[in-house]
Formats: sequence, C-alpha cells, structure tokens
Amino acid sequence: MLELRNRIRKKNLHGRIKHVEDVIPLFKNGMNIGWSGFTPAGYPKMVPIALADHVEKNNLQGKLKFNLFIGASVGVETEDRWASLDMIDRRWPYQTGKNIQAGINEGRIRMGDRHLSMFAQDLGYGFYTKDNNGRLDIAIIECSAITENGGLVLTASCGAVPEIVQIADKIIIEINTSIPSFEGLHDIVEPVNPPNRLPYLISRVDDRAGSPYVRIDTDKIVAIVESDRPDNGRAFSEQDDTSEAIANNIIEFFGHEVKAGRLPRNLLPLQSGVGSIANAVIGGLAKGPFSGLKVWTEVLQDTMLDLFDSGKLDFASTVSLSFSVDGFKRFYDNWDQYANKVMMRPLSIANHPEPIRRLGCIAMNTPVEFDIYAHANSTLVGGTRMINGIGGSGDFLRNAYLSIMHTPSARPTKTDPTGITCVVPHVPHVDHTEHDLDVLVTEQGLADLRGLAPKDRAQEIITKCAHPDYKPLLQEYLDMATKDCLARKAGHEPQLLDRVFKMQVNLAKNGTMKINNWEI
Repeated sequence: MLELRNRIRKKNLHGRIKHVEDVIPLFKNGMNIGWSGFTPAGYPKMVPIALADHVEKNNLQGKLKFNLFIGASVGVETEDRWASLDMIDRRWPYQTGKNIQAGINEGRIRMGDRHLSMFAQDLGYGFYTKDNNGRLDIAIIECSAITENGGLVLTASCGAVPEIVQIADKIIIEINTSIPSFEGLHDIVEPVNPPNRLPYLISRVDDRAGSPYVRIDTDKIVAIVESDRPDNGRAFSEQDDTSEAIANNIIEFFGHEVKAGRLPRNLLPLQSGVGSIANAVIGGLAKGPFSGLKVWTEVLQDTMLDLFDSGKLDFASTVSLSFSVDGFKRFYDNWDQYANKVMMRPLSIANHPEPIRRLGCIAMNTPVEFDIYAHANSTLVGGTRMINGIGGSGDFLRNAYLSIMHTPSARPTKTDPTGITCVVPHVPHVDHTEHDLDVLVTEQGLADLRGLAPKDRAQEIITKCAHPDYKPLLQEYLDMATKDCLARKAGHEPQLLDRVFKMQVNLAKNGTMKINNWEI
C-alpha cells in the first residue's frame, strides 16, 4: 500500500483507493466499457479478472454483458476469458483468442473491424456509442503513476487511451506496482475535433509532439485499484527456414534499393508487424549491413531488443512494448540502456497518415493471402471467418514510402505438405487493394510491382512468388483469362468470374486447392 500511495503523487486522490471487490457494483449489464492496452501490454488485469470471477461464481453468464472498446487486442486472461463467460456483446476493433474468435464467428459477439487510426478517432467522435450520447460508461486504465497535477503515466502501451478518457463518464485507474514507473516514455497528444486542427509537429522519429502524461478530469476517477499482475506477454514467434528465406529476399531488396539511390544507407523508418516473418526480418537486419536505423511502428517484439543490442537501431517509436515475458524482464533489467531510445505514442498518432507519409516509412506486414493483381486479405479466411482484424496494417500500407507484404507461398495442411496456396487468382476478401501495395514477397522470391500495369503485375507475381506446385495452375488461369477478356475488349485486368474462386471452393469441398483443371 505504501508503494501505491507513493505512485499517486496527487495526494487528494488517496481517498479513492479501493479494493477491487468494491468496484464490481459499478458495472451494469449493457454498459459501454473502454480499456487501456494494445496487444498484451498496458491493459487492466485486476478489475476485468475480478468481474470474470464474479460472473463465474454467481452464474451470470450472458446476464452481465458489455460493449468493449480497446485500442487493439489484450491479454487472453481478460478479454478471451470474458468471451468464454459470454460477457461481450460488441467488441471493437481488433482481438485475439480462441474463445472470442469463436464467439464472433458463431454470431454471439458483434465485432466491427476498422483501421486502428480511424477507430481511435471515430471512438472519440462518439460514432460507436451513438445510443449513449457518444459516451463510454466506464474506462479502466492501467497506469504506473499519477502526477501531482493528476496526469496519468501509462505503462507498456498507449492504445486509444486519450480518446477513451475524453468520452468516459467514470474512470477506474489500476496502478501497477509490480513494474517500474514508465514516466517519460510516452508522447501524448490530446485529441481535438475538426475543423482547424493543427499539424503534428513530427519530422523525426524521436520528435516529441505532446506530453509524457494523459491529462484527465480527475473528478471522473471513481476508484484507484492496486495491480500486482505484470503483462502476460506475447509468446515469441520462432523463425523457420521459410521466414528466414523471406527475410533474406527483403534485405537483399533493401541493398538493391540503396545501390540504386532510392533508399539512403540507413534505410528509412521501419514499420514491422508481428509474427515469425517480422522477427526474421528484424533478426536479419541485426546481422545485416545497415546501421543508423530508426523504427516507427505499432509494436516492438523481442527481436527489436536484439536490433538495439547490435548497435544498428538508434531509436524506436511505437504504440506498445509487445514483448514476451522474458523480453519484459530483459527490458526492465536493462532499463537505462533501452528507455532513452524508445517512445510510445497513441495509435491515433503512430498510425496517422501524416507522420507515416512525412517520415517515409517502410511498411512490412503479413497477410492471409494475396492475389495475382496484388489485392491482399488480412482478416477473413475463406472470405467469411474472422481471425483477428485488419489492425494497423492498412494505415501503414496505404501511406508508406514502400509498402511490402510478405507471406509463405503456401501453408501446409495435415493432408498436404504443400497445402494451401497463398497466391490466388482473386482474394475472397480485400483488405488492401492493388493501389496500396508495392512489393510482394514469399520464400520463392520478391515481386517489385512499382510501375507495372495489371497484367505485367500478375505475371511478375506468378513468376516470382507462387509455389512451384501452384505456378502452372495460376499461369494457366492468367493465360485463359487474358485471352477471353481481350477477345471481349475487357482485358485491362483479366478475370473469369465463373472460375476465379474455383481453388477456394475446391478447398471447402475437397480439402485441397489443387484443382484438376479450370473447366466448369
């Protein structure tokens, strides 16, 4: 309790310290709730877990449900457990976890998918809570301290906290005393509604545009709860031969671009998604020839610490420290080494088109699949089954200096070592259009699509990116579609609507995308 009081430097707030059980009566069925957090970092644990325990103990499954608005996914011990207890009615804009995904795809949870920068802004506008006068009933925010003036010092992420606290009627603060104070690591710009908004004064990755604190009306604080639970951490995605081959293709491409004068020797600020391929790319850069690197991204994974340790990464701007449990320990144990090289920003700033375009970011993200004309699907398997959501990939890919998507050429199944092709005639759901992507990469090769017309683009993608088992099928389709469409004088971007999804239909019916022919 002494450590908690020391973290709350605005002394008149000490009277609002409560036990977590005391806040349970504040929550009513149907409320709109906002949380801090972005990936398994900086999210509240004590109150959400206590609410789940309350529901489970009193058999209130389906009787105490909430509309949940969070910057992105958070720890599975909170939102995924809520989903297993039927505590979520609506969930925006991005999630992870088997139970919450099952609830969405079974129609029990209503999810809306949205570009993350747009979500934060639209949440602040009240678009998602129109039936509640644009308000959230309660916000639950994890902090590491509260300043003398009542400013909130967040923890390992920023998420959509500035927007959430602006529209929340009541605020519950969880002060996490199990981790160091993160004071000084955040750069918070308060949301302002249009028109006549000022530009963000960011022309370098390490520029500070705002304050280290989130300013709030402290009269809204109804409870302060001590937290002793560290972030659950994101499991480290192991690299494999495929991801390393993809990474090598990308790093070789960077070298070519430097030699051609289209990239400086220290490249441009890097944005990297999550997963084994992202880890392999960052790991490759740690061993590669480029130094003086900068990062402008959403999440830092463990391999970013390797890049710092290599001496090749100078500074990283991020929304979240999405480390593993071991990665967090490494960060805390070497706080002085890393803390002055990292800045965390709200997703409405980090993912905003203005700084992304001004800084000339290189965006690298992994889709479910892409097609021969460079449309990409990041969210819906088979065009209908939600995985996680689009996240911030579209924010970056639309506005980057170089927009790169990387994926294995095929994903193995239990019955087929080649499995499902990730290069298809047409994706069944489009998250990123052909207008937004510059480079597609698989372990087979890299297709540089800049300046190519659609039919040239298709040939380059098939030649460079497709798996050898599927290359003849895709080539046959392109040739057939080109011949047919040119004969009809409709050949700018040839497709045969009666056959374009034959591979996907065959997968659903027969368990394989290896069709015998293109006949119908």
